[in-house]
Amino acid sequence: MKNRNIIIVGQQAWDTEIGSNCKNIALEFSKQNRVLYINPALDRISKWRGRNDPKVIKRMEVINGNQSGIEEISSNLITLYPSCLLESINWLPHALFNRINKLNNKRFFHAIKPVIAALNFTNPVLFNDGDMFRSFHLIDLLKPDFSIYYSRDNMLATSYYGKHGTLIEPQLITKNNLCVANSEYLRDYCAKYNFNSHYVGQGCDFDLFDDYLQKQGHQTKISNKKPVIGYVGVLTAARLNIQLIEHIARSRPEWTIELVGPEDDAFKTSKLHDLENVKFWGAQPISDLPKFIDGFDVCFNPQVLNDLTIGNYPRKIDEYLVMGKPTIATKTKSMEAFKDHVFLANNLQEYLTGISELMKNNSASYTTERVNFARSHSWERSVSEIYKACNKTQLL
Repeated sequence: MKNRNIIIVGQQAWDTEIGSNCKNIALEFSKQNRVLYINPALDRISKWRGRNDPKVIKRMEVINGNQSGIEEISSNLITLYPSCLLESINWLPHALFNRINKLNNKRFFHAIKPVIAALNFTNPVLFNDGDMFRSFHLIDLLKPDFSIYYSRDNMLATSYYGKHGTLIEPQLITKNNLCVANSEYLRDYCAKYNFNSHYVGQGCDFDLFDDYLQKQGHQTKISNKKPVIGYVGVLTAARLNIQLIEHIARSRPEWTIELVGPEDDAFKTSKLHDLENVKFWGAQPISDLPKFIDGFDVCFNPQVLNDLTIGNYPRKIDEYLVMGKPTIATKTKSMEAFKDHVFLANNLQEYLTGISELMKNNSASYTTERVNFARSHSWERSVSEIYKACNKTQLL
């Protein structure tokens, strides 16, 4: 796909601090196409809750006409903050939700339509990153040449999206010309409603890790007196198995468990804080994450198995592997693709066995294989798969 006008809508704004699949895809698209990245429109509850947040203040400046919502990221990539305020309606019963959601969609469309025209984004391709509510009617209103729905998380497993999304998302998937997913599990889910559904893999941005390795010079880590088993990321019981972590720590007091990231209430009140061999580092600057990973003897991802995690592509695994680290993770369908480079465990005993084996058998050749495998997961490759999927539909 070259020399096209691509309009992107999604769940994450361009000014988000965390990593975003959609932003990476937009940057890759923009190498060969013009891209308009439309940020999610502000809703009333978010306006009230974040009234002192600089991001919300910025959006209100745009809505009030005191600031332009258009920002040029590069010659081929523009981001837009819509000049509209949407109603907060997720709490409504489904029939009423649908009626007001259609009005929200029209409000959103009329806010972005003049910009699309001014930028001459004719005959566009619409790429929707899971924006199942705000952009549900956008295909009908915008009438793009081609539409793509991107599934990268099982959002229906969350209470917010599950309330109305179980009825709305299948309809939206059906509406699109093509669906692409970053896991085989989500591809299979989309295929129930659209036979043009394809697995396109996942990319990972390694610039942060490359900078660290270049500055530090990567050397095999000298183990501490106590081996360190580590995790980097948000510590939430919705995704991580607290009991499993506790049992690992109690079963192997000679190991140190290090957890780097902000905690939810379940973690804050867990028995993990009573264990001497469990250390919480709290939230850390993103720039410091490679340093923490480099300090681990073994990296782990002790996911809990539920509807939210079963189809999730764990980007952190690529980040562990690009640092050459021995890694163990809970076995899921999405993790099957990593089985030659990551020890996959089903239970406590397999975690204990796997961690021990990884520490015993950590050769330079294994390290090289891990790094090379992680680097094969580039955004260039993932977007190339999206282009191939577009071509398979024979509509572009």
